[in-house]
Amino acid sequence: MVTRRSGLDDPSLAYALLRLTLGLNICMHGTTRLLAGVGSFVAGMVKMFQNTLLPGAIVQPFGYFLPWLEAAIGFLIIIGLRTREALVGGAVLMLALTFGTALRQDWEVAGIQLLYSVVYAILIAALRYNSLSVDRRLLRQIEDRELPNP
Repeated sequence: MVTRRSGLDDPSLAYALLRLTLGLNICMHGTTRLLAGVGSFVAGMVKMFQNTLLPGAIVQPFGYFLPWLEAAIGFLIIIGLRTREALVGGAVLMLALTFGTALRQDWEVAGIQLLYSVVYAILIAALRYNSLSVDRRLLRQIEDRELPNP
């Protein structure tokens, strides 16, 4: 018989590991782009979209904003703060990225983005297992304050 060493059940542990992996991946997308210089990233994006319906006047500001958004969403997912909002924000961001990728007809990248969207959906659907998070710690603190003193 196998015994557990902590109070963390297997679904909660699996959730935490998947959430951390997605958060790290998304955070590093943004962070590496910021560290490498956003200007070159934006120039590459504008070039990628030059033969699509999206004008550079839309692509360029989105390109400057995207790394910051990825870094922030990823960080929130990693620590589990406002997890639901961060996951929904990430899923909506994937919608926007998939739209642009479809305009470019880059179906290989669109398939990868679909996989990200599936992971976001799984994490949103399984939020009840988000035990190892800042959200859960804050909730416990609120509940502890609300308990009547004996």
